Amino acid sequence: MADFVGRRRELKELREDIARTGLDTLSGRKAKAPRARVLLVAGRPGSGRTALAEAFVREVAEEYPDGVLRTRLTSPGGETVATERAVRGLLEALGRRTPPGAGEDELSSALRTALDGRRVIILVDDAADPHQVDALLPDTPECLVVVTAEGPLTGIPDVRPCTLGGLDTPSAVRMLVHRIGDTRVTADPRAAEALAEECGGQPAALVLVGGWLAAHPKASVADVAKQLHDMPAATGGPLARCFRLVYETLPQPAQRTLRLLPLAPAGIIDSHTASALVGCSVAAAQSTLDDFAALGLVRHAQDGLFLLPGCLAPLLQALLEAKERPAEVQLARARMLERTVRLLHSCRAMAGAGDGEDADAVRELLDGLPRTLRFPDRRAAAKWLDTRLPALGAAASLAVADGELDTLARRLVAGLVRALVDHRGTAEAAPELYGLHRLVLDVAERRNLYREQAAALLNLADLDAETGRTQEALERYRAALDAGRAANDPYASGRAMESVGGAYQELEDWHRASDWFGRALSQALARGERADEARLYGRLGNVHTYAGRYGDALRSWRAAAAGYRKLADVPGQAKALSEMARVQEYAGRPEESLHTCREAVELARKAGDQRLQAALQVRLADTLDRLGDPAAARLHRSAADRLLGDDPAACEIRSGSD
Repeated sequence: MADFVGRRRELKELREDIARTGLDTLSGRKAKAPRARVLLVAGRPGSGRTALAEAFVREVAEEYPDGVLRTRLTSPGGETVATERAVRGLLEALGRRTPPGAGEDELSSALRTALDGRRVIILVDDAADPHQVDALLPDTPECLVVVTAEGPLTGIPDVRPCTLGGLDTPSAVRMLVHRIGDTRVTADPRAAEALAEECGGQPAALVLVGGWLAAHPKASVADVAKQLHDMPAATGGPLARCFRLVYETLPQPAQRTLRLLPLAPAGIIDSHTASALVGCSVAAAQSTLDDFAALGLVRHAQDGLFLLPGCLAPLLQALLEAKERPAEVQLARARMLERTVRLLHSCRAMAGAGDGEDADAVRELLDGLPRTLRFPDRRAAAKWLDTRLPALGAAASLAVADGELDTLARRLVAGLVRALVDHRGTAEAAPELYGLHRLVLDVAERRNLYREQAAALLNLADLDAETGRTQEALERYRAALDAGRAANDPYASGRAMESVGGAYQELEDWHRASDWFGRALSQALARGERADEARLYGRLGNVHTYAGRYGDALRSWRAAAAGYRKLADVPGQAKALSEMARVQEYAGRPEESLHTCREAVELARKAGDQRLQAALQVRLADTLDRLGDPAAARLHRSAADRLLGDDPAACEIRSGSD
């Protein structure tokens, strides 16, 4: 890092601390459980604690061949990052998928398992409390955890903080040279030392004053030192004085842009965010952000993103509250959210870009958007979604928490859900979708929007069910049923009843499962929903089969087959008949099973479903073996093999037919 200078003593202390004998600071005894060594760099915001931690990690990285993992526990905007999100991010960096809705304990356990046997460094930036850090600690001494925080982390054993003060004067002067070159410093070295002292040796203050001097090449170092010295004490400490120097020399439009930046979700800013907040063009916003970065007011990040330094967030927030009227602040926030919604629509449209009818719809949508909101191709849109996802998630959370922008919040969450599904697919996006569905539920409950409550509860319950949390899913399905009834929404009610039945089936409570499937079926019959009728008859047939009620099962599967026949759904009819054949075999009626299975084979052939044909041929072979006709059985197995060819799922088909 170009701005990192000095701190040799602190770097040496940190290195020596790795090998220091571990003592439990609370009991004074040797630690019993081997855990990763934790090193703490403590200092106030702006003291350069992150720069020191990064420099130290670079020095020792070769000793940890499995790499460096990074996480931040406080956003640039000052909000505490949820521990679950931090742990999930580390697991994803390790290439481990995380189940949606998993709690902190489950995720922490998964992280420790993933790190077992590895030598990695985990850099934990800006920890707010020891509980956050404890959830990230590996249970292996071969790992190293480097933490930055404002103060000590009481409660984590064996942590001796490396506490930062200001830089020594020579190092502070070198930092100024990095920012402005050596000409002005060499011309008046005493003034440079005086300026370093006025900055208190604080790196963040030196960055600001160095950026200001770089932008004003005719200003002398001595004049700037005098300006800072003459500021009233009420201005604040060195950082506040340097910030005031920079802020007051900005043009009025730039001052207002800077004041509004604390509204950016998670302190993550790009040209669209700044443009929407202020109401200027995207090009003008980009130019202003570049100027801010040169001054040290924001930091460059990846792919056109800027970060608001955490040490400046309180100063900017104070300016925002003092200079901007609440109505103007709310309007700026609404403009930003509206811009985000439109970008999400554009991002989602690019996921469907291609040929055919969808392409026409995409072109129509994009034609209604300004050129600055369009993405050149699908890849660019997907990259935007990936890099902006932390800010998009924070925007959704803040919009919901606001309480006064619920319409925009609902549109934003809906747009983000659809963009994630279209670009990543439901399975890959599930962890993010879980949090978004919870936000939808918050707004729906606050506004008594029962239909949206039902939809959010069903979505959350589905994700719970897919990850094995069946009891939690069952409770949510029941709540969704109540909300669907309150909304007088037969679709939501029917879907909830069927899902309750599915949860009881998963719990192997066959009686309750058949009862709830029966309720859903009654509603479908009353409404004449034929596709739902056929499917529900099939689900009832499955439950009766598992329960050993073969007569009821056969009646249900016959009704399902009849329903699919009326719908002209040949594959559905073939599958229903194949299940009928299975039940007939279980019931000790092999001749009937043979007849039904042959009928199902013909339908599968007509439908062109080779996998189903093969499965049915195997079932026919098994039945013929039981009837004492091995020659015919071999013929059907040969037919199944020809249909499958080199299909790697062949063994699954055979086992599924047993």
